[in-house]
Amino acid sequence: MTSPPPSAPVPTQEPDHPEPPFSPAPVEELLRLMVKASRAHQLYLPNNPIYRGAVDALRAGFATVWAETDELTLVVAETEMKWCDVSVLGDGTKSSDNLAWLFYKDGVRELRLEEGLEESEMVKLLEIIQRARKASPDEDDLVTMLWEADLPHLKYRYVDLLGDGGADELADGGDSTTPAEPGQVRESAQAAAEESRASGVVNMADFDATLYFLDEREIAYLQEEVRREYVQDLRTNVVSVLLDIFEQQSEPETRNEVLENINTLMVFLLTAGNFRGVAQLLREARAAVERGTDVTEEQRLRLDALADRLSAPEALSQLLQALDDTPQLPPHEELAELFDQLRATALSTVFLWLTRIQNDKLRPLLQLAAGRLAAANTAELVRLVQAAEREVSNEAIRRAGALKAQAAVTALAKIMSEPDASRRQLVAQALTEIASPGALQVLERAIEDADREVRITSVRALTGRAYRPMLARLEAIVKGKSVRDADLTEKMAFFEGYGALCGDSGVPQLDAILNGKGFLGRREDAEIRACAAIALGRVGTAKSLEALRKASTEKDVVVRNAVSRALRGSSGPAS
Repeated sequence: MTSPPPSAPVPTQEPDHPEPPFSPAPVEELLRLMVKASRAHQLYLPNNPIYRGAVDALRAGFATVWAETDELTLVVAETEMKWCDVSVLGDGTKSSDNLAWLFYKDGVRELRLEEGLEESEMVKLLEIIQRARKASPDEDDLVTMLWEADLPHLKYRYVDLLGDGGADELADGGDSTTPAEPGQVRESAQAAAEESRASGVVNMADFDATLYFLDEREIAYLQEEVRREYVQDLRTNVVSVLLDIFEQQSEPETRNEVLENINTLMVFLLTAGNFRGVAQLLREARAAVERGTDVTEEQRLRLDALADRLSAPEALSQLLQALDDTPQLPPHEELAELFDQLRATALSTVFLWLTRIQNDKLRPLLQLAAGRLAAANTAELVRLVQAAEREVSNEAIRRAGALKAQAAVTALAKIMSEPDASRRQLVAQALTEIASPGALQVLERAIEDADREVRITSVRALTGRAYRPMLARLEAIVKGKSVRDADLTEKMAFFEGYGALCGDSGVPQLDAILNGKGFLGRREDAEIRACAAIALGRVGTAKSLEALRKASTEKDVVVRNAVSRALRGSSGPAS
């Protein structure tokens, strides 16, 4: 491997950090175009329209920068390039796809681009970048390639990695000294060897098994490149190439052919289980529509239809069935990316499969997808509240409550007239979470529902929100006979609700239940009296506390305990 001529090291100076003389946006765009042009140089021949378009775009990017300055100095770090202490390029990875790392690993620490580079030297620079990406350890490094190319409008500073100065001394790649003649180098080496043998010192080089061996750094480099070559997905590269063609070539025949290939490739990726590739295809297809010029409505619809095909009930059901049956799921990140591309039409299928899924690892991912789709498509969610499939409708009811979807109240109210008590209870819970004025009105009517659970859920929800419009209904229930036949839990729910809302106006009624006597001196049932005591405690006024104290010596243990608890828990004033 040839090396650039040595040059006198100069001490590194601490850079000043002045404010950028102009916005870094043109510089960032220039480097983005350079990355794209280097990729086009790698993938296409020079006569390819995509290659020519990328090079022309790069020249235009240089023109934008030269309108602001005639020289651009870039500092090269491990994973990024900086201009005026502002990061203008870098993806955080140490791979040959990152231009910053490509230059940094071969010692380049600064690049100085001068006006005129784009005219005749830019293509040479792209060729050097491509050669450096593919170079093996025994071939020339990037610094040597730049030195041999001798680009007048490109200056660079580099670290002499093999020299004594180490990484703290930089050499100016633009300056050079005259290299020694090969004969002189050979004579010097022979003289040094003879002197070593004469002195009796053993030279380990004499025992090398071969003239060509790799040090640890070179072995690590080869291993990393082999690993990267094997792990990279060539199918995603094909997707990128096809969509590049779609963006840059507007001929209908070309784009139609690309669309046919994209459709075929999507089926192939799904069949192969490459879900990350499918997600990338759908994501990049949308971006291609936005970036492409002269995209017709038909072409736009055909690209949009890719996600619609995946979200269709038949296709999505087959996919979920296959995932549920597989003993080893793909990585969660891949499935999450795939589910993120589903459309609103997939919501009913996802809801349906949430009740069927057997794979405990797949269920949380599907639940996340259901939540995202429901939150982003409220109209579809409301429609599914009254879906024909019971499982879909029930899941839509639960999601409407979790999202506090006020738009779903009307659809939920219609279900309250259905004969199935379990669905009415589900709606009552959803309305409790929504808690909008409309939802509370539906719950007010539900306190007289035929089902005990619905009544209890409704009255507790309204009590918790101090919903005073239900006071008249509660008073009628407390005075009526139906509550006497209810179990203790329901009695307590209604009496607590009444006590929380009635104030002093309800104390006489509650006092009469707790302390009053009926015909022939008979008192109310002990449970009813205990409920009245709890309700007086919720009133919490002096008048209600006085009624409670009258019953403090009650002989019935149930009533006495309820009175004692009400007196302790009351927040009202004590006399």
